[in-house]
Amino acid sequence: MKIGVFLSSRMGKDPVYAEAARRTGELLASQGHELVYGGENYGLMSVLADSVRQHGGRVNGVIPNIPMMLEHVYPDLQEAVYVRDMSERKAVMMRLADAFLALPGGPGTLDEFSEVFCLNKIGEIDKPLVLVNIKGFYDPMKDYLKKMEEEGMADLSDEDSICVKDTPDEAIAFLKAYIDRRS
Repeated sequence: MKIGVFLSSRMGKDPVYAEAARRTGELLASQGHELVYGGENYGLMSVLADSVRQHGGRVNGVIPNIPMMLEHVYPDLQEAVYVRDMSERKAVMMRLADAFLALPGGPGTLDEFSEVFCLNKIGEIDKPLVLVNIKGFYDPMKDYLKKMEEEGMADLSDEDSICVKDTPDEAIAFLKAYIDRRS
């Protein structure tokens, strides 16, 4: 399975975030999954890609034609897809990946997982999305989703369109079970 991962291009203040990225990479590679990500070589993105490669896995990058990003392309990509901009990067990642998970990240991560979530809800795609809630990072998002449903702004009764798990192990297990159910 190809798993799209959204995460920060920064390291964050707590080493627990880098450990989660490292563990995610280890799990992807050891279970035979391929990584699809932004293709960059800094921050948590680099930690994730390094871990996948160190454990014998395949790393696929989707890199926008933005000078800052072109200067920091991960050097050991098995496949590099160059695209015009961030919007095209999301579209290509959504086409390539079978499932998605979001580790802690910034505005780009929020944008990416929000689009996957929305497209799942309107039926344009059918690809599970898991937020990996390291150190309670996504607790405010869980509250927001609950409020969204309570106020009648969305029906979130279909857990498979977006769910929150506390560890990379739980997230990968959920994605595998979801894909296995559909097969």
